[in-house]
Amino acid sequence: MAGELTLDELVEFRHYLHQHPELSLAEYQTTAFIAQKLDEWDIDYSRAGLKTGLVAEIGPQDATEIVAIRADIDALPIQEQTALSFASVNEGVMHACGHDLHMTSLLGAAYALKQMEQSLSGRVRLFFQPAEEVNGGALQLIEQGYLDNVKAIAGFHNMPDLPVGDVAILNDVVFAGVDRFKVTLTGLESHAAMPQNGADPIVAVSGIISALQTIVARNVDPMNANVLSVTHVESGSTWNVLPTTAWFEGTIRTFNNADQVRIKERFVRLVEDLASGYGVEATIVWVMDPPAPVTVNDNNLAAAFRAQMPTTMHQVTVRPSSVGEDFSHYTLHVPAVFGLIGSNGGAALHQATLTIDDGALPYAIDYYLNAVEAMLNFSKEA
Repeated sequence: MAGELTLDELVEFRHYLHQHPELSLAEYQTTAFIAQKLDEWDIDYSRAGLKTGLVAEIGPQDATEIVAIRADIDALPIQEQTALSFASVNEGVMHACGHDLHMTSLLGAAYALKQMEQSLSGRVRLFFQPAEEVNGGALQLIEQGYLDNVKAIAGFHNMPDLPVGDVAILNDVVFAGVDRFKVTLTGLESHAAMPQNGADPIVAVSGIISALQTIVARNVDPMNANVLSVTHVESGSTWNVLPTTAWFEGTIRTFNNADQVRIKERFVRLVEDLASGYGVEATIVWVMDPPAPVTVNDNNLAAAFRAQMPTTMHQVTVRPSSVGEDFSHYTLHVPAVFGLIGSNGGAALHQATLTIDDGALPYAIDYYLNAVEAMLNFSKEA
């Protein structure tokens, strides 16, 4: 195995990864870079069943317990607008969510874990997971059996609105469940001066969008936070013709899985019934199928994490966020904790001007290492 891995080298890794971002399920160069480092450090890994991404494993061969730590590796279809010397060289693609920090931190943790491999009381699987942004990567790893026999799993997301050194480990809900919908309404084209000869999808789409706002207001507990947003509407091509079709798309965000089911049921009923009343036909597509569930921490494991965190990290309390995370799929199967780590980003997640502070790397690596220790010592009956 190569000599000591320095922070400067890790910073170089992150800058390289930031400069060469790749979209979901196209992370070929990224996967190759990670594999090269693992090869250099004599760390075993598998890509079986995966188009991109990989899963490494470290620990004594005779260990009976397995825990997992995860980082996501994909980027976003955003044109970078920073003045960084290592700004993206891939047109229209950017690590605007900080996944370059996540995977570099997991590489740092992998190196450290390999150094202490024989002293570990169990084996550690390291998920370099593709396709988080499209809600597909976690499901791939689960379907390919990489979560099998795992006792517990940990991950984190950088938070650019928190200073470097801050960490938040919440009880219960961390991130919202996410659904994405697209609704197409099909009517009958007619001259705008003679609407009686057609079936107007524009009137229908207007009425349906307004009615959908009653779901959160009147169908779920007002003490529960939920969001239904229509974000994109299109129809027509000229001023004097009523078109055949209109369509709209958007998202639903929920903070418990029962509300997620209830809101979708009401959504379908309203759209279909109102469309029928307007004399048009509705087609509903749930773009994320299955949707991203609510990301929920195991409270006992979260308490163990908080107790394990080093005093160099400043533990803070934050509110759950309405963003989503496909890490949530893991939480349905095994005890899990998803932490939030300050990155002093200077802009919000998914913004073209986001810059991540390299100073977050040591804290993120320590988070992973302490998470491994906490999970290996954790009892499911605690």
